[in-house]
Amino acid sequence: MTYMSQEGYDKMIADLQRLESVERPKASAAIAEARDKGDLSENSEYEAAKEAQAHLEDKINRLKMAIAEAKIVDTSRLTGDVVQILSTVEMTNLTTQAHMKYTIVSENEANLKEGKISIQTPIAQGLLNKKVGDEVEIRIPRGTIRMRIDNISI
Repeated sequence: MTYMSQEGYDKMIADLQRLESVERPKASAAIAEARDKGDLSENSEYEAAKEAQAHLEDKINRLKMAIAEAKIVDTSRLTGDVVQILSTVEMTNLTTQAHMKYTIVSENEANLKEGKISIQTPIAQGLLNKKVGDEVEIRIPRGTIRMRIDNISI
């Protein structure tokens, strides 16, 4: 089971619909076009189209599994008392004094450009169940960082 926001769930549904209704027919058309070019045993375009279709079907199947395992979090029941999934956490790196702001989301919703980090990341794991004012040491691949939680919101 994967906990996620309604927004993330809706995005996965839209992606699945796009893959099935737009990308799948394109892949089939590419295979048909390549097949029409003759001898399949030496047709690299046909092989590439078949491989692309296999990747697309794998992506569709993984998305279907993620949707089936999704559990939408009722944000009205969340509070800003402690860090949890869907919390937006403002914090300060105590070594560099750099300020950061991340929203903790499911693996499928993670997007660093949007400031959304997966609940599976070391930073998110180190912040879970902490409160405003807490100072935490988090082990990341490059070493250990010390962070102070400045604000938690939903």
